[in-house]
Amino acid sequence: MDGGARPPGRVSLVNLIVSRTLTSIPVLVMVALITFFLLRLIPGDPAAAIAGTDATPDQIAAIREMLNLDRPLLDQLLAWGSSILRGDFGVSITQSRPVLDVILERLPVTISLGLYSLIIAIPLGILFGVIAALKRGTTVDASVTTVALLGLSLPNFWVGLMGVLVFSVHLKWLPAMGYVSPENGIWPWIRSMTLPAAVIGVAQIGLLARITRSTILDILRLDYIRTARAKGMSEARVVVRHALRNALIPIVTVIGAMFGLLIGGAVVTEAVFAIPGIGRLVIQSIVSRDYPVVQGILLLTAFSFVLINLLVDIIYTYLDPRVSYD
Repeated sequence: MDGGARPPGRVSLVNLIVSRTLTSIPVLVMVALITFFLLRLIPGDPAAAIAGTDATPDQIAAIREMLNLDRPLLDQLLAWGSSILRGDFGVSITQSRPVLDVILERLPVTISLGLYSLIIAIPLGILFGVIAALKRGTTVDASVTTVALLGLSLPNFWVGLMGVLVFSVHLKWLPAMGYVSPENGIWPWIRSMTLPAAVIGVAQIGLLARITRSTILDILRLDYIRTARAKGMSEARVVVRHALRNALIPIVTVIGAMFGLLIGGAVVTEAVFAIPGIGRLVIQSIVSRDYPVVQGILLLTAFSFVLINLLVDIIYTYLDPRVSYD
């Protein structure tokens, strides 16, 4: 491992990508298997749900045959797996459209909501963490720590309902629910997404603040920080140029995890605010027993985790040249 301050070479970067890709294949296979079998344990017959309450047994049987639900479980798994390898996620049971088209139609809404929440959470989380570290043991530190803990503990649906009660019902600053596309105006889109993004960002702010605080405190005890202070460097410069810069690796790790958890946070938030994204699609698909859509969403979520972890590893090598994956 080279201790010099240089970015990773092309060969080491390629090795990193190849090794991470190979080790991710078993993870994706396990996610696919667990998703497939867990969905089959959900009570109810998707063929009966599609046919409706007035359907005859023959109509339900015909739908089961059309969807291959009458075949043995292993045959269903092999057929689905071979289709996935060809890039075919199947056809939505309820919408009669390719699963990938259904997901891609909703995906931009959830991505925009997640990015908006990160824009809110990242600067505030880091700022609160740094303030708490610099004011360690004071009322400010205790207040920031308490608020961060509350943000991590409070459920999204409760925070969302309280947000609607305060900012929509009483103050009338923001709409209570609904989604406005950016095509209809940037400002209406911002107003419709601010409250949901803030609700998702609450937990992210708390997590990031706690990690930033503990990391900064550990770094401020190191010898080179004492040396910088002994040379007369201002406290602000010590924190920003030395402590915060070297705290970026664990912070980047947390931000990467936050990216991966966006869909999980969006499930409840999109339901509360009636936002037509991936989270709401998951709930609708589970209720209607739309197996292909749920399986496709979970697989794409797992793939996003893998991709984000790979990007985090690559960023590591640039933030700290001592990190090596050779």
